[in-house]
Amino acid sequence: MAGTYLNFPFDEEVFNYSWKTTPDLFMDNILASGAVERDSEISRLISNGSNAYVVPFYNNLGGDEQLYDGVTDFTYDTISGGTYKGVVYGRMKAWDAVSFIKDFNSGADPMGQIVKGVANYWQKKRQERFVKLLDTIFNIEGDVDFAKHTTDISSEDLTVGEENIMGATTIYDAIVKSNGDNATGYSLAVMHSKVAQDLANLQLLEFSKYTDSRGITRQLPIAQANGMTVIINDGVPVDDSGDNPEYTTFVLGNGDIKYEDAPVDIPVEMDRDPEKAGGKDMIYTRLRETFAPYGFSFTKDVSGSADIAVPDSIFLNPANWERHIDAKAVMMTRIISN
Repeated sequence: MAGTYLNFPFDEEVFNYSWKTTPDLFMDNILASGAVERDSEISRLISNGSNAYVVPFYNNLGGDEQLYDGVTDFTYDTISGGTYKGVVYGRMKAWDAVSFIKDFNSGADPMGQIVKGVANYWQKKRQERFVKLLDTIFNIEGDVDFAKHTTDISSEDLTVGEENIMGATTIYDAIVKSNGDNATGYSLAVMHSKVAQDLANLQLLEFSKYTDSRGITRQLPIAQANGMTVIINDGVPVDDSGDNPEYTTFVLGNGDIKYEDAPVDIPVEMDRDPEKAGGKDMIYTRLRETFAPYGFSFTKDVSGSADIAVPDSIFLNPANWERHIDAKAVMMTRIISN
């Protein structure tokens, strides 16, 4: 409700709106590319609580055609389908600010700074979990067909050649290997800055730029390459255990990841403790949300109290996921290069 707290305006509803809508460079461009989509059906399923949900889907029509000769009767094929399961995870975080800091330095406003930073904090956490979930899906063991969606051109030797580095045809070769004649709909590549620089050196990457209020033009960590949006982020997996680091690039399609936030009764609240450290202010935040990779089902039962928040050790465990649709219909490709 609207009002003041600690002598400054604080409206929980306005704060929560800002928290959920504050722009974030990485996430906004994933959303804009179409790789991450909201899903009204998932939203409906998780609107009344619980941490698990089941989404139905239809398979494509199939069956053999028949002769139309005026004699042959129709035979029938029935439409088939299936379901995939998703899970809602819950997280919370609190911050405090000691009053003495503001008294000692009259220009300081630590709680004000915390309030302004909450949205960005959660967006960064969401970004990290998004990338880790992609890595989780690609590390599911025993899925021979989906293994084709990984192209590893890296070298473990001291010598690295052009064939081990991202080049002009690497992305398209990889998606054709993954999806064959169904290799359409890819729109986004998420890669490390060093991989992006390799493409830029080959004049295959065009960075986006913006001009600030002082007229200074700066380069953004967003680019275009062969019609795809390229998000440059050093949070992608990097294996530097060998002689040469191996960088993972994710190439994604429209609607690969579904996202929804689940209702939380009190997502944010503030309090004050006059005793500790001479007095301090606290802010508490809570969220529940879901990422659902299209075509993959979360298999672990998390109805028990120990797992009800679905910690990352469970959510990001490849053993708890399995594919439920044709591998050629999954618009996800992973490239590992030096």
